[in-house]
Formats: sequence, structure tokens, C-alpha cells
Amino acid sequence: MTATADSPEIALENPEIDVSQGDSIEVGGESYTVTDISETQEGGGGHGGAATTVISGTLEREYTAEMSETWANGSTVAVGDRNWRVEIPGGNATEFTLVEVLDRQAILEADDAAENQTVTLDDGEYVAVTDGSGERTLVPVDEYFREPEERSYATGETLEYNGQTVTVDEVTADGAVLVWQATQTETIDVAQESVVTLGDTDYIAHFPDASTLRMSTDIEAYEAQVAEMDRFNQYNSGLSRVLVLSLLSSVLLAGMAFIPSRY
Repeated sequence: MTATADSPEIALENPEIDVSQGDSIEVGGESYTVTDISETQEGGGGHGGAATTVISGTLEREYTAEMSETWANGSTVAVGDRNWRVEIPGGNATEFTLVEVLDRQAILEADDAAENQTVTLDDGEYVAVTDGSGERTLVPVDEYFREPEERSYATGETLEYNGQTVTVDEVTADGAVLVWQATQTETIDVAQESVVTLGDTDYIAHFPDASTLRMSTDIEAYEAQVAEMDRFNQYNSGLSRVLVLSLLSSVLLAGMAFIPSRY
């Protein structure tokens, strides 16, 4: 009986979901894609233990989320290919201004006629410029460098930032809040016989093989099958112990039959 008895196996009857890798699942108005089903070997190694095959999978869902970022008053932000200083006038402001932060060092290095460092004198800061005849002239920095560009944005207006069109949601004395929508990806790892929640629904997951995922909401039926498997293993183990004890008893009785009599 212990050698020929068939162990019961998990089988989900009429699962709501029966898919393969690459298929999509529609649950509660959301779409999930089976991005991976794979099997790995666990255990075994060099200690004589048998390796166990474990099958698992991955579901992914893309959704739109509202993102936000706050630009503090006086902070520097990178918009486009330039840096800007955030300026908010007054406590009741409804707009803020981006003032370009000039890269003076880069401008000086790009000008072959100007020295790479400014000159500071008692009456101010200057840029040393040498003309074609070799004459060196000190030009006040306010005259040498162009006026920084300024851009103002009020609540409700939009601007391009990090490849997104963002909207000015709120302006306070402390900073400006910008909001935008972005696509996010949710990844759900699915293990063999695990409970997975999709939307508001719980499913029991089962991989009958390394290419198929089945999911059912009938978790009670699954638990009943697990209990049946536990009972089978318990009974089978008990019969095996009885068999071993019976063989040992037979050997003991046979041995006792050959013991010489004392009388």
C-alpha cells in the first residue's frame, strides 16, 4: 500500500485565471501582465540531499500616479540645461520667479580674451580682458556678464521639468508646489500556493508546470486539498512505521526460534 498509493495533488477546479507568460489578466478594471514564470532548484548540493524544484512568477501592473515636488524659496533647481534660483516675493504671493544662475566660470573659460578668474579690487569685482593688441582692460562684472534671464509662473500655469509637463499647484512664502502625473509600475511576486491580492480580491496561486499560472478565489477548496495531503502523508508514514516494526518483530521471533533450549 505504501509503495503503490498515489499521493493526492493540488488541482484548482475551474480557476478564474489560467494564463501563461506574456498573457494579461483583467481584474477590477486593472490590467496585470504575467512577465515571468520560471523554475529554480533549491537544496541539494554536496551533502547528498535531493534538490527541490520551485516554480514562481511575476505580475506587473502599470498605473498613473500623481507626483509632486516642492521648490523651496531661495533654492536652486535645474530646469532644462540651466540652473535657476527660486524667488518668491512676500507671504501672500501667488507666483514665483526663476532667476537664471549664470555659470560665470564657464563663461570666462569660453572667452579666449578673458582671464579665467575675476579680479577683486577695493571698488569692486572685475574681469580682465586682453584685446588684440595685448592691452589688458578691467571690465566690471556687471558690464561683462549679461543679465540673468527671469521666468515667472503663477498658480495653475505649466512648465517643462525633467521631461514632464508640470503644473504649479500652490505657492506659499516657503516654496512652490509642482504636480504632474507619471506612469508607475507595480511588481507582484507570485510564489507556489501563495495568496495573492489583486485589487480587492484574494486568489490562491498554483503553478501546475513551469509555463502555466492558475489562480482561484476558492481558497477553502485549496485548504481542503492541503489537509487531505497532510492526512495521506500521516497515514502513509504510520503504515511505513508499522511495516518496519513488523519486519523487526519477525526477525526477532525467527532468531528466538534458533535459541537452544536449556532443558
